[in-house]
Amino acid sequence: MASGQLTLPSKQRSIGCSSTQLARNQDFSGRLAMKRLMTLSVALALALSSLLAVAQEPERFVRYSQGGGDISWGMVHGDEVFQLAGAPYDTMEHTGTKFDMSDVRLEAPVDPTLVFMTAFNFRSHITGDPAEYPGLFIVPASSIVGPEDPIVRPAESQNLHYEAEMAIVIGKRAENVAVADAHEYIFGVTAGNDVSERAWQGGDIQWVRAKGSRGFNAVGPALVRGLDYKNLQITGRHNGEVVQGQNSNDLIFGMEEMVSYISSFFTLEPGDMIWSGTMGSTRAMVPGDTYEVEIEGVGVLENEVVQGK
Repeated sequence: MASGQLTLPSKQRSIGCSSTQLARNQDFSGRLAMKRLMTLSVALALALSSLLAVAQEPERFVRYSQGGGDISWGMVHGDEVFQLAGAPYDTMEHTGTKFDMSDVRLEAPVDPTLVFMTAFNFRSHITGDPAEYPGLFIVPASSIVGPEDPIVRPAESQNLHYEAEMAIVIGKRAENVAVADAHEYIFGVTAGNDVSERAWQGGDIQWVRAKGSRGFNAVGPALVRGLDYKNLQITGRHNGEVVQGQNSNDLIFGMEEMVSYISSFFTLEPGDMIWSGTMGSTRAMVPGDTYEVEIEGVGVLENEVVQGK
């Protein structure tokens, strides 16, 4: 060994020569950590996407009763209805009670104070040019019936017609709402049949008797939140035959415009309804007939016509 040279023990020499290997190990560890982080990020993104998809799923609400008892609000999941503590636009609190859908009677899925109807709001239902402003009238809430109720033809009725329509339900108090903000006040959508007595409609000064008599406005089967009410197909079937059909994107005055227009004159409260108006031509119904209104995402509203006293 030359003078002045120091020979390290083999173990120490090994440690001293591992700097290159250490750098390689650190680089590998860094790449592994980055790969794990990316994998975790992808997993989190997928989980968030799944949660958002669930959150954006339309929610179905019904009002129901059992054995002629009290009427309750409920949220539908599959074949079960979960009781809510109140109307869904007021509270989403569950009471802990649930029923099979087959064990309950479906009532009208609305409980309005004011029911606003729209006239001549599809071009297919008018002749000539549309009006500058919406045709608007009010019917009493007592005219509302549900999906399991009959439409009772009054004894004096001569010419009772169907009108397939879409209806929206207000979710919060609305006054002087801009069109651009109106979507914030619309809670959900349901299907409706605006039953109309044409003889009375043509002869009376007001339409309230012709369109607002007891049981003249059938609604259901559910109130649905999360549907694109600006693009829904509305179909009407008389005794199984398709006699009406049009998309809500053909409305002359859209539902957001209706919310804005009505709220400039009236205070809309949660639960109040605005109906779209009907499309095309209509014809008479007689006792024994059935009429169905189907709106995609809402379901089928079906009522039988019976003769009143």
